Amino acid sequence: MLSELLLTDMARLSQQDNMPLHRQLYEAMRRAMLDGKLAAGDRLPSSRELTHDLGLSRNTVVAALNQLSVEGYLVSRVGSGTYVHDNVPRSPQRKASSQAPRHHTDLSRRGIALSSTFCATQLEVQPFTPGIADFSAFPVALWQRLQNKHWRMTYPEMLDYSYCGGHAPLRRAVADYLRVFRSVPLDVDQVIITSGTQQSLELCAQLLADHGDTVWLEDPAYWGAVKAFMATGLRAHPVKVDQHGMAPTPQDERTPPRLIYTTPSHQYPTGAVMSLARRQHILAIARTHNAWVLEDDYDSEFRFSGPPLSSLAGLDQDERVLYMGSFSKVLYPGLKLGYLVVPKRLVGAFKQAHYDLNRPGQMPLQAALAEFIELGHFASALRRARHSYAQRRQCLLEALAPCLGKNAQITGAEQGLHLCVRLPDALDDKALAQRIGTFGLTVRPLSAYCLERQDAKGLVIGYGYAPLAEIERWGPVLSKALLSELKRFQR
Repeated sequence: MLSELLLTDMARLSQQDNMPLHRQLYEAMRRAMLDGKLAAGDRLPSSRELTHDLGLSRNTVVAALNQLSVEGYLVSRVGSGTYVHDNVPRSPQRKASSQAPRHHTDLSRRGIALSSTFCATQLEVQPFTPGIADFSAFPVALWQRLQNKHWRMTYPEMLDYSYCGGHAPLRRAVADYLRVFRSVPLDVDQVIITSGTQQSLELCAQLLADHGDTVWLEDPAYWGAVKAFMATGLRAHPVKVDQHGMAPTPQDERTPPRLIYTTPSHQYPTGAVMSLARRQHILAIARTHNAWVLEDDYDSEFRFSGPPLSSLAGLDQDERVLYMGSFSKVLYPGLKLGYLVVPKRLVGAFKQAHYDLNRPGQMPLQAALAEFIELGHFASALRRARHSYAQRRQCLLEALAPCLGKNAQITGAEQGLHLCVRLPDALDDKALAQRIGTFGLTVRPLSAYCLERQDAKGLVIGYGYAPLAEIERWGPVLSKALLSELKRFQR
C-alpha cells in the first residue's frame, strides 16, 4: 500500500536527517518514482486522501506535491487527478550486496564533511509556511525590458569574461550606495562584483589564508560561511555570541585568528546587534594578530526600529576589513550578484585571482542592474520591500506575543527577514521544530546552527518570503504550538 511505503521511508529519513515533514514526504515519493515503485502513468491518491492515510496536515502534503510537480515528477490532468510523469527517469537496478555502491567512501574526507554537515536544506531560513516564495513586488516587466535593452545593444566585449572586477557603472553605483547608506569609505576601484556572498567568502579564504589557518566563526554560525571555510581547508574556531554579538575572550585569543568572520549588524541566526565597544574590540584583535575581518552585511537594508547602524568597515582605520553584501534580499535570490569591498592594497591581487579562479561574466545582467539602480528603481524597490516586510514582521510579532515571557524572548526583530525565539537551555528545540512541522510549518532549531556550544536553544523563523495573508493565517497556529510546548516544559 502506498501510504505504508511512504511512511516507512519517511521514518527512515527522519532518523538520518533532521528535515521537515513536507521534505520527508517529497523525498519518499521521489524515491518511490525513481525506484519504479510508482510507475510512469500511475495515478496518485488525492491530497485529501494522502492527508488522511498518512496522518499529516493538508499543508504538508500539498507542499510536497507542489514541489514534485514543479520539478516535473508529477503532472495534473484537469478533472482526472495527478499522475506520475511519463518522463521520470529510473534509477539503475541495485547491484548485489557484494557490489553495493560505496556512497561516502567515494568522497574525500572534505567531501564527506561538505555533503553531510550544515546542510542548507536544514538550516536556510525559509518561510514558516513552506513552499511559498513571495516576489510579487518585484517589477518583472521593467526588469525584462532593461535586460532586453542591454542584450540588443551589447558590444562583443560584454560577452567575454570580466577582468576588471565587474561592470564599471555597477561598481560605481555600489560604491555610491555604500558610502551614503553604510558609511563605508571606499573608491570605486575597491568594489569587486561577485556571484554573491558565498563566492566573496571563498575568494577571501583563498587569498588571505593558507590551508590549516584559523578562522574565527560566530557560534551559532551562518551555515554558508562554515561550508566556505571548510571547502578551503581552514580550521574553524567557534567564538560565542551574546546579546552584543561576537564575544571573544582571552581564552579565544590563545588561538589567534587569520580571519574573523562576523555579521555585526544582525548576527545570523540570533539577530544580536554588535555594540560599538565590541566592534572596536574586534578591530583591535585583528590589529594585534595581523588578522583580516570579513564583514557580512547581508540584510542591513531592512532595519525597522532603532537608529541606523554604521558598518564595521566604517570604523576601520587599519584597512583590515573586507566588506560584502548582495542584491538577493531586495531583488530576488536567483539574481546571483553580490559585491566585495577590499582594502586598496589588495585590489590588484583580488581582481587577478577572481578572474583566474572564477571567470566572472554576466556583463549584460550587470549592465541592466546598474541602470536599474541609476534610474531610481532600486531605491523604489527597497522602499516597497521595507514597507511589505515591516507589515509581515509586525503581524508575526503580534501572533507570537502570547508566547513571550521568562521562558521565551524574541531577539533580532529590529532588522532583517527573520527573528529568533530564544527558549530555555533545557528545552529540546529540534524536537519542537519537528512537532511544529506536523502542522506543515517550517521553522529551524537554533541549536542546529551551533558549532560547539550546547546552551543556545530557540526557533529561527523567517517571514521574508511568506505573503502577509499566510502569516495572518499561520502565525496563530505557530504561536499555539509553541505555547503548548512551553506549558508542557513548565510542568
